[in-house]
Amino acid sequence: MAAFLFRAVDAAGRKHGGVIEAGSAAGARATLRERQLLPISVEATTAASKKTEGAAARPAGFSLGRRKARMSGRDLTLVTRQLSTLISSDVRIEEAIRTVAEQHRSEGIASILLNVRAAILDGRSFAQALSDYPDIFTGFYRATIAAGEQSGKLGSVLLHLSDFVENRQKNRQTVQLALLYPALLAVVSLGIIVLLLTYVVPDITRVFIARGAELPFLTRAMIASSDAVTAYGWMAAAALAAGAFVWSRWARVPKNRLAVHRAISRNALTARFSSQINAAQFVGTLATLVQSEVRLVEALKASAGVTPNHFVRERIAGIATRVEEGVSLRSAVNEAACFPPMVAAMIASGETSGKLGEALARAAADQQQELDARVKALVALVEPAVLLLMGGLVLVLVLSIMLPIIGLNDLAGS
Repeated sequence: MAAFLFRAVDAAGRKHGGVIEAGSAAGARATLRERQLLPISVEATTAASKKTEGAAARPAGFSLGRRKARMSGRDLTLVTRQLSTLISSDVRIEEAIRTVAEQHRSEGIASILLNVRAAILDGRSFAQALSDYPDIFTGFYRATIAAGEQSGKLGSVLLHLSDFVENRQKNRQTVQLALLYPALLAVVSLGIIVLLLTYVVPDITRVFIARGAELPFLTRAMIASSDAVTAYGWMAAAALAAGAFVWSRWARVPKNRLAVHRAISRNALTARFSSQINAAQFVGTLATLVQSEVRLVEALKASAGVTPNHFVRERIAGIATRVEEGVSLRSAVNEAACFPPMVAAMIASGETSGKLGEALARAAADQQQELDARVKALVALVEPAVLLLMGGLVLVLVLSIMLPIIGLNDLAGS
């Protein structure tokens, strides 16, 4: 079974469209005809196989659904919650996925879910089926699902996972909305300054030169800046774009990315902030999995996937290895030396009391609260900083224009 996007018309000429499950494109057309619909187009949303029509016409790995489908954070949270409710009610995973797919009006989301269901019916695990859409279901998401499947606690794991996805989406939206105004202000201000330097300053410069006025240093600096922007502005923009492109390609290499992340985690300016971010993500995820009764080693391996810093990920992998060898989690975390001391202390108290899940949850809440306060403080400083910087640039620009004008008026008065 696979998912197909279809367009059809009924006997009255009304158009219909959506997603339908069938074994092949021919089977999908037959099903549409049984519904008294005339097929106009039927397109597979998964890689065409030799058993489906038109298999030879498509390259290997082609995926219409993967190319067209999108799922927002809100949709991902809703889908995860719905699956959690159904699976916790002892509904089979493939039936739960089909039920959720039927409830969504979005053809893209329905096609994703039906393709995942088809992969499960073909014998793959839920986590393996999700790997067909890595841009939507991240490595952490799939690792968490795999841990839930192995532990037999998939319903509760999905519930905790939906909470995590929802909180992450809320935090991201909060930061994005807070930075939106300063970003727009900076872009508009820089655009105005560039326009002034490109079109206004040259005309004013000609007036000053024609009058033979002695220009102050600020004005001469502005004229030099205007000449530089006019003559080399496009070259500077091209160089910046090329540099950004080269950097992005260079940073994608795993070895280079690891070196960058190592520098971030050890630099005096970024080490503390990086440690808090990674600790909040790691401990929060580990708490979710431990409370869902996932084995500690599997929970550690899954939690490594959510950690943004790849250098810290390697350290967490080392923690999992040490725990698997029989070392206590507290000792392994202390050996890794990549998290705040408070995290290690909370883990120690949780292991001593036998309530590791609760201790991890409290540690995660503390780290997230401290991180949120730090982020809010930084975001609150961005807006006045941008205002001061842009206002200072505009002030310098205005002064460089006004000072020669004042000098000309004094000369004319005398």
